[in-house]
Formats: sequence, C-alpha cells, structure tokens
Amino acid sequence: MAGGAARTRYATRELGPATWRDFARLFSKHNGVWGGCWCVYSQTRGGFVTDGPRNRRTKHALVKERRAHGILVYADDEPVGWCAFGRREELPRLDGVRRYQALALDPRRKLWRITCFFVDRGWRRRGVAAAALRAALTAIRRRGGGVVEAYPATQSRPPRTLLYYGTVPLFEREGFRRVAGLGPGQCVMTKRVR
Repeated sequence: MAGGAARTRYATRELGPATWRDFARLFSKHNGVWGGCWCVYSQTRGGFVTDGPRNRRTKHALVKERRAHGILVYADDEPVGWCAFGRREELPRLDGVRRYQALALDPRRKLWRITCFFVDRGWRRRGVAAAALRAALTAIRRRGGGVVEAYPATQSRPPRTLLYYGTVPLFEREGFRRVAGLGPGQCVMTKRVR
C-alpha cells in the first residue's frame, strides 16, 4: 500500500527474532537500504563494506543474539518504518570519530544512542519517524533509561546520508536539546530518560 490517511495510527514492535522477517521484508524492498547497509554501519568500529548479503547475515546474527535493537513501525500490518537504538557498546562506530571524541562527553554515564531511521517512500512525511522515535524512547525507559544521544542533520536540505539520522525538529518535539556540533550539517542532541 503506497500512502495512507494523514491520520494513520501506527503500530510499533521491537526488532527481535519474532519480527526479523518484517525487518528483512522492509529492508529487502529497498535494496538493504542505501545499497546494502542493513543498519549494520553503526554497529561496526572500523572499515565498513557495503555488502548486502554479508550485512544481512551479520544483522540477522546480531538479532538472534539480542545485540541489535530497533523499532519497526507498521501501517495496516505492513512494515513502513524503522529506527535503530542501542547502548553505546552495541553502536560503537561514533566512538572512533575525532569530532565526537573532541566533545569529551562523560564516558561513564549510561548512554543510549539513536543512530538511524528509515521510512518507506510512500509513507514519508506522515509521522512514521516520530512514531518510531517515541517507541524507541519507551523501550529505553523500560530498560532503565539513561542519557540518550541522537545525531540529526542540521541543514534544511541535508545530504542524503544525513537524512537517515533524523532532523533537529523531530528530536526537539520529544524534548531533546542540542549540546554540540558534530561536523558540517550534523549535531549531537541529548535527552535524559527516566
């Protein structure tokens, strides 16, 4: 189904072995999203290869081991959106970025990261990402909460790659505040979830 009513109510479910097929269906429909990432990029530390079949296997293994977290958004039982979240240890990629290291944010705090969004083309600008973000924050709260970091685009027309991190207004509506820049066109925003 391409599109939907402006007031569509979405269902959300966490990624896990029971929802893997829905995740795989959404990502397969979109070439693993951006040429085969399968939302593995933020879970790696060093070099990253856009190898769709390998990344799919890696993601599936991480899901089985419960080391990959995220929210699937559904419209009429069809997966139409995604938001990745997890603990700092599960999403270490940013720790190796010099600009992030230079911020000298407190490394001892209990830190969660929201690293990626994806919305099916026919469902964009319909509140799917907002539903995913709210569900991710609820999931983090159920796990004891802590500081949640996000890395949205700051430009009004960001490069395609930055679109996957969300936008500043999306996070502001959920109470995040901007704490630092993170290079051209991106910033760090945080919220404490109790």
